[in-house]
Amino acid sequence: MPRPSRPSRREFVEASLLGGAALALGGCVSSASSSAGAAPAASRKRILILGGTNFLGPKIVEAALSRGHSVSVFNRGRTEKRIPFEFVGIERLRGNRDPDLPADDSRGADGALLHPDSRPRGLEQLSGREWDAVIDDSGYYPRMVKASAELLAPRCRHYLFISSISAYADNLRVGADEDHALAKLADPSVETMGEGFAHYGGLKALCEQAALAAFPGRAAVVRPGYIVGPGDPTDRFSYWPLRIDRGGEVLAPGSPDDPLQWIDVRDLARWLVKMVEVGTCGAFNAVGPAQPARWGDVLAACVKHARRPATLTWVDADFLESAGAGGAEGGRVNWPIWVAPRGDSVGFHRWSNARAQGAGLRFRPIDDTVTGILQWFPTEIDRRRRVTRQLQEEAVAKGEPPPPMADPEKLRVGPTPEQEAGLLSAWRAAKA
Repeated sequence: MPRPSRPSRREFVEASLLGGAALALGGCVSSASSSAGAAPAASRKRILILGGTNFLGPKIVEAALSRGHSVSVFNRGRTEKRIPFEFVGIERLRGNRDPDLPADDSRGADGALLHPDSRPRGLEQLSGREWDAVIDDSGYYPRMVKASAELLAPRCRHYLFISSISAYADNLRVGADEDHALAKLADPSVETMGEGFAHYGGLKALCEQAALAAFPGRAAVVRPGYIVGPGDPTDRFSYWPLRIDRGGEVLAPGSPDDPLQWIDVRDLARWLVKMVEVGTCGAFNAVGPAQPARWGDVLAACVKHARRPATLTWVDADFLESAGAGGAEGGRVNWPIWVAPRGDSVGFHRWSNARAQGAGLRFRPIDDTVTGILQWFPTEIDRRRRVTRQLQEEAVAKGEPPPPMADPEKLRVGPTPEQEAGLLSAWRAAKA
């Protein structure tokens, strides 16, 4: 997978002028420049990020600051208790997106951005304020997205909503693009994710509609698939370089030719900032790489960078399904990120990304993602230990029983070593 190409000076200037003209007119353009370096002074933006402190958010902040933009983040202040947020030179606003709830931060102040009367309260500094763009990476319920977007529409030119590839109704078509049918909910007012996150996709689709309605002609919707890389708290992709780094025989589910799509969080963040610079609107599938990837090539990259010798033993999907270990979401044993490309999942990991590439999305080589995860994860283990200890100490101080906590030393997804060894043994017996 090639690195992003460096544009010519002419391309850089044209894109900057086009973006500035579009936002001055209150409109959008359909593509973004992939220019390198800091943004020119004329295109430096005031960016408000709703959220901004978990996984994708800090990478957006970092990318925006590196290009000379002014950044404000609005959130409840909860995540900083678990994940350090150490940026300087940005504005930090406290509040709750839910118009029915007060702010929730460590100071206990009532600093909610939104209230039932739709007026700012506790954040009077927003009165009369304007931003060039809002990046919404914390919208999960349409009622709250609607409230945020409608409040900000008069004082912001551009709204960029982070949705999900799960917003689509199904995965039945190979190569489906952004015009594919979206998921629908039997009850659009539901505000729970449902069993197995059954409502997640439909809620994201409704959130998209709320953002687009509040910012007609001034909004972009980005639908990532698996967001991966350093900082990922889910371990979904990280399981593979970390498991293979331990060495030995590794169960590789499915076939080396199975498809796989992902987006490195750093590539996504940089692209989002450049979309803001240009004023890009429309809907985009944020999935990579540039050309269809093979599952076997991804695992081979993990083997190449492992510190200990590792060998892959390929176990076909039929056997795994019969053993209750059939995929990323189901079965007694799951294989994070991998899904057998058949049945209802034949189009999964096969979405078209042509529109996003046309709008400037570029992808780093898989080797960069793998090595980035391996370098970062030791610090993540230290963080998990600290947070676990802190939560337990807080419970004891309150006279409460310590909360049930996952072992900070163990990955949060994937089979246990015992499960993997048992399946490998059963597979060898079946083959014999």
